Amino acid sequence: MAATGSGRSQFISSSGGNRSFSNSPLIENSDSNQIIVSEKKSWKNFFAYLGPGFLVSIAYIDPGNFETDLQSGAQYKYELLWIILVASCAALVIQSLAANLGVVTGKHLAEQCRAEYSKVPNFMLWVVAEIAVVACDIPEVIGTAFALNMLFSIPVWIGVLLTGFSTLILLALQKYGVRKLEFFIAFLVFTIAICFFVELHYSKPDPGEVLHGLFVPQLKGNGATGLAISLLGAMVMPHNLFLHSALVLSRKIPRSASGIKEACRFYLIESGLALMVAFLINVSVISVSGAVCNAPNLSPEDRANCEDLDLNKASFLLRNVVGKWSSKLFAIALLASGQSSTITGTYAGQYVMQGFLDLRLEPWLRNLLTRCLAIIPSLIVALIGGSAGAGKLIIIASMILSFELPFALVPLLKFTSCKTKMGSHVNPMAISALTWVIGGLIMGINIYYLVSSFIKLLIHSHMKLALVIFCGILGFAGIALYLAAIAYLVFRKNREATPLLASRNSQNVETLPRQDIVNMQLPCRVSTSDVD
Repeated sequence: MAATGSGRSQFISSSGGNRSFSNSPLIENSDSNQIIVSEKKSWKNFFAYLGPGFLVSIAYIDPGNFETDLQSGAQYKYELLWIILVASCAALVIQSLAANLGVVTGKHLAEQCRAEYSKVPNFMLWVVAEIAVVACDIPEVIGTAFALNMLFSIPVWIGVLLTGFSTLILLALQKYGVRKLEFFIAFLVFTIAICFFVELHYSKPDPGEVLHGLFVPQLKGNGATGLAISLLGAMVMPHNLFLHSALVLSRKIPRSASGIKEACRFYLIESGLALMVAFLINVSVISVSGAVCNAPNLSPEDRANCEDLDLNKASFLLRNVVGKWSSKLFAIALLASGQSSTITGTYAGQYVMQGFLDLRLEPWLRNLLTRCLAIIPSLIVALIGGSAGAGKLIIIASMILSFELPFALVPLLKFTSCKTKMGSHVNPMAISALTWVIGGLIMGINIYYLVSSFIKLLIHSHMKLALVIFCGILGFAGIALYLAAIAYLVFRKNREATPLLASRNSQNVETLPRQDIVNMQLPCRVSTSDVD
């Protein structure tokens, strides 16, 4: 079957048969940028792979991260910095697996799930993934509204409404191709980094205490455990796994063993660089918050603000303690973070919908649907609870993401255990064991906190005994269902799959990059007769 200019390709299904997909963009663009990697092995090829990691890294420096970073620094100074270090290392391993899955198989994570699971589990995984996308969008909406409030004194609830229109404007960048979008997001990442490094210079945290917090693990009290869960949920997001495995498909790589190994290696390096920048930004935010809120000369009013610190109060605190320009820098960084995170979240939602349901939507419509679902609770909380209530909603959204992580992480771990061994330079068994240990620890911490918090809530509640028993039965039934769903994904035996690499010498395998990814659009299914 000959390759066609419209970008149609075939993938090898799990049963060995052919499954035809159209990679034609929704909007025809004959001048779209194709990022082609040279077949000649060279370190210069690294620049062709540069980009997806920085789009993914935005999720690690979004307003949800800033909110949890500020609170952890204000309440526990530098004691939770080690969570950032551990989460960043785990994120590098997990994100590299997501990239490897796309490189080796030619399909992203949501498409793999649709091919592997039956209709009911596939639908439930899609619902969970969509909830994760919305939960990720809530902090971005509130963070952008806070930034507009800091810069222009716009009320938070009006800022929430304005975020629905601002992102639609930025989505116009898609017509310039994925490469331009990658450069724009990278620019925003470095803007955020510069802003917080300047903040760090003003606040002057003690280097020894910062290093101690980074390398000496400690959790003092249930409050610290809750913040640690929020930090973890804000760092390792489920929608990021779907996004990364799709973005790598925008490159045309040599379909040889050496070409795919080179792609996996360069994507690992690129992800490491991007996540290193994100790691330094998170450390800077916690260090700034810890240094300012624990300063000996802090006024009683500022100390009271530190006890209930959120993104909006942070600007007031920094303006009064380290100068008026700091609050402006913080607002600019927050605005850049909120807008860039929303763009990447929209595309993650596109790939989730396309992969699980084989359904395509225009990007502006997809953004509008997701944004409306995020704006409604954000607007209600902003009107009723003000900035303090909106800040608490960010923490809740981060915890929801943490609890939903297993439903993206477990399928990824199972798929990569059998499908991406060819893309690895390390012993596949060692990689598989390491990733399962990391995933198991993350899931174990989440489950422990969920059960312990629910038990404490029942014990300290002032409800009647009969109501406590009824709520306990419902709650533990829900927890049991949650654990059963995770167990199903873990112990279910996957069907044997044929990686695309295994058929790299076949004439039936298309070598062009996925046009839907190149143009940041979605593919649609076509019949075999539509393929030349």
